[in-house]
Parts: sequence; C-alpha cells; structure tokens
Amino acid sequence: MKKRIVILLSAMLALLLAACSGGEQNGVSAQSQPSASATAPQTSRAQSADQNEENSQATGTSSETSGGNILIAYFSVMETDGVDTVAGASRVAVNGEVLENNEYVAQIIQRETGGDLFRIETVQEYPTTHDLLLDFAYEEKAQDARPELAAQIENLDDYDVIFLGFPNWNADLPMPLYTFLEEYDFSGKTIIPFTIYGGSGFSRTIQTISTLQPGATVISDGLSISRNDVAGAENEVIDWVNGLDLTANAS
Repeated sequence: MKKRIVILLSAMLALLLAACSGGEQNGVSAQSQPSASATAPQTSRAQSADQNEENSQATGTSSETSGGNILIAYFSVMETDGVDTVAGASRVAVNGEVLENNEYVAQIIQRETGGDLFRIETVQEYPTTHDLLLDFAYEEKAQDARPELAAQIENLDDYDVIFLGFPNWNADLPMPLYTFLEEYDFSGKTIIPFTIYGGSGFSRTIQTISTLQPGATVISDGLSISRNDVAGAENEVIDWVNGLDLTANAS
C-alpha cells in the first residue's frame, strides 16, 4: 500500500515539474522574439514621413524659383579698356562686382518682378575695346548684318511680358537685336524696352521694335539711362518698374 502511495506521489510530482518547465520555455520565447508584423508598420511610417518631407521641400524650392509670366531679355557687351561710348554698353562696379550696364539694370528688374533673365548672346564674339567695337558696330550696321544667336528661348509661350534691354549703338538697335526680334514672334505679348545710351536716348529704337513686332504691344514709356548715371540708377529703375501696371500689360 505504501509503495503505491509513493509511486502515485512520484508520478504527480513529475507531471507538475514538466508543466512548469514548459511554461518557462513558452514565456522566454514570447519575450525574446518580437513579432515581425508589429515592427513592419513602424518602419513603413518612418519611410513615408521622410518621403513626404522630401516632397514638401522639393515643392517649396520649385515654387520659390518660379519666374511667373515675365522675361527680362537683354543684350550687352562689356568694354574692357575703361572707356564709355555711345557705341558701347560698358560696365559698372556694384558691391565689388563688375557688371555690364544692361546686365546690372536687368538684374534689378528681375529682383523687383521675380521674372526670368535671358541673355541675348551671339555665336560671334564682339571686340571688348572701344575703338575696335565702334568700328565693328558700324560695319555690322552698314552691312545690315544679322548675327547668329547662340542661345534660344525654349518656353516663350510661358511669358506675357518681355522686358527688352540693349545699348544704343549708332542711334539704332544693335544688329543682334534685329536677329532676335525677327526670329521670335511676340504677338499678343507686351514688350517693355530699356536702354543705356551715350547721348541719344532711345533714338528711333522703340519705333523699330514696333515695326519688327507688329503683333505685340510695345510700351513707349521705356527706361533710358545715361551711361554716366548707371551706377546710381537703382532707385530710378525700381520706381520705373513699380510704376508699370504689369497686370494690365499681361492681360
């Protein structure tokens, strides 16, 4: 009888020990192996947040650099021998930087309007000293030359208002401006001229622009600045731009 009781107690103790051992093993397994399904959504959310931030930054950059419907196109040649002439655009020093006169005015207009800058460049290079440039410009005019342009406006349809800057050469448009105005059709757009001159103002250049672009509205009240006054003309340029009704011109 005693043997049976001992055997029965031993069997019960063995069963209890086995049950406890199994419970400990199951507890360790649950704590040391995190569920993959629990961590995956967290990783996905982090990636999504990063992507959204990158997209937001990209959108902001695009918006800040947008040029709207205004283009500032200009032609200029910098003389390097320090002589300002009626036939040369020459240069101006601003905050330690040397700029061509029309380039400087174009940059002020760009800053005030948020428009896009376009430099009218030719395949040929122009002399950069006064006497040689003077002779070259006279020869081009005598030959009624049409210098080949080196750069093109690829998105002209995006613009409604064209600021057009140039030096007064020989009381006329520089010949590259003839190429430019004959190459593009600005019908339905508004052209606003500005020029740097030595003594002749606009001469008849505004009438010439109107003849070359009969379908455009050419503003007669353009901005003309003497070559001697460019360095101190910033406020004059700003006041002129602010006095233009660009909304009405674009409609």
